[in-house]
Amino acid sequence: MVKGNSLSKIAKSRSGNIRLLFLTVMAEMFLHSCWAQDLAPRAYVITPLHANAINLTYSFYTGGLDFNGLVPITGATGTYSVPSLSLYHSFSFFGRSANVAVWLPYGVGTFQGSVLGTNKQIYRSGLFDSGFRFSVNLKGGPAMPISQFVKWKQTVVLGASLKVIAPTGQYDPTKLINWGINRWAFKPEFGYSQRFREKWILDGYAAAVFFTTNQEFFSIPTPQPQTKSPYGSFEGHLSYDVKHYRGKPTLWFSLDGNFWFGGTTSMGGTSNPATRQTASRIGVTAAIPLNQHQAIKAAFSTGSYVRVGGNYKNLAVSWQYSWLGRPN
Repeated sequence: MVKGNSLSKIAKSRSGNIRLLFLTVMAEMFLHSCWAQDLAPRAYVITPLHANAINLTYSFYTGGLDFNGLVPITGATGTYSVPSLSLYHSFSFFGRSANVAVWLPYGVGTFQGSVLGTNKQIYRSGLFDSGFRFSVNLKGGPAMPISQFVKWKQTVVLGASLKVIAPTGQYDPTKLINWGINRWAFKPEFGYSQRFREKWILDGYAAAVFFTTNQEFFSIPTPQPQTKSPYGSFEGHLSYDVKHYRGKPTLWFSLDGNFWFGGTTSMGGTSNPATRQTASRIGVTAAIPLNQHQAIKAAFSTGSYVRVGGNYKNLAVSWQYSWLGRPN
């Protein structure tokens, strides 16, 4: 028979473990969005088996636009908002920690520019392309139930992921500005993460993005097929844990940066070298727990070097609700 004091200790231990899970997941498990050039610190963090989260994110963008040199538009800028819904679930993949995430954004905004000397402004509202991401740990993060996770300490973690963007967003080939890109995009990525001096984490990712053909790209007088060459990207983050609970981070801040290159487009078999992108972004991120189930993440980023258009500022705020599934 288990005595009353033993039952009380078991209950307290279980409650503490659940609290630890929620604090860890809420502080760390915010998801990638559909933007290939987004900054995502701690993207390869390990979470317990059957951890779940739902995210509601509001992103605000303002800055320049990139028309790939196809039309005589100068001084083009945009101010737009992108609310999105994201879902996350972790599981075991051949004994390694793995997770899947899906998201669906919606865009609302205005765009303006000078067309042959005449100022024009348009409004757009509609769905962005939906996205899916599968991530698996390769080293340093076995699949663990909550009872083992609370004892685990990160050292070096290696992981891989595949992000897929589906052409489900609003698209009209007769319009220059669309929320959707009307083509599939695939982003395989390799990730490295290392904790040092207990409270610091260094992240580094290397990726490539591949595109299918847009069969109806905007062109005058009629839309034409357009291809886009792959581009490569590098991303780095240095984050610091301000507060811990049982050795796990609950409140943290991060310095973020990336660099990407490539993406030259072609139409009718003719390549346009002016469309090759070479750019980088820098930013900061903060993850703030609210209670056992909820957290807030805020992030700001801006272009540090942009060779072809798209030099914009971004402010994003996410609310997350997380819970532990069964069995565990």
